[in-house]
Amino acid sequence: MSAIPKGCLVVSCQARVDNPLHGPQFMGAMARAAAEGGAGALRVNGPEDIAAAREAGLPIIGINKIFSDHPVYITPSFEAAEAVARAGADIVALDCTHRPHPCEAPEVLVRRIREELDRPVFADISTLEEGIAAEAMGAAYVATTLAGHTGGPVPALPDLALIEALASRCTVPVVAEGRFNTPELARAAIDAGAHAVVVGTMITNPREITRAFAARVSPA
Repeated sequence: MSAIPKGCLVVSCQARVDNPLHGPQFMGAMARAAAEGGAGALRVNGPEDIAAAREAGLPIIGINKIFSDHPVYITPSFEAAEAVARAGADIVALDCTHRPHPCEAPEVLVRRIREELDRPVFADISTLEEGIAAEAMGAAYVATTLAGHTGGPVPALPDLALIEALASRCTVPVVAEGRFNTPELARAAIDAGAHAVVVGTMITNPREITRAFAARVSPA
């Protein structure tokens, strides 16, 4: 059975180092607020924030972003995945795109996470082919997290066509993530065949929400 309830909202509780809400105290509070608001699961970055988010009592998709000069930074190594699992993540997410990886290849990481950490893998992909490949590797979930983020301009709208294509070809749950910035778009993801939908910035990043409002309110 899926740890992520079907048809649920997954709230991404993340804040980069330069964000005023960075740190486990704030992300733990965000997780509890999301739970009280009706979220069915959380996506949380880093061992400290994952440990703090456990208090919310929801399933956690754990990631471990490690930034370098390499484009692949979402849980790029087994050590990064192990830290996430030890912190209490129920599911481990990682970059499963076809781009070169800095450590072990995705198929090796997926196998090691399943066998050595006993955690299901949440595959962040950008194309239909990558989603199909991730399922073949043994990923328990396929997510559109990286659609539009592997080269070229980032589209303004989410890739609903990719969700439909994945849902028609994959037997594992397909999770929608990336630019679902309104309740209407989140609903459209479910209607397109998504098992669940992840929303981050427009729920848990007040700085970016404020910027969006300010840009529309301020005179040109």
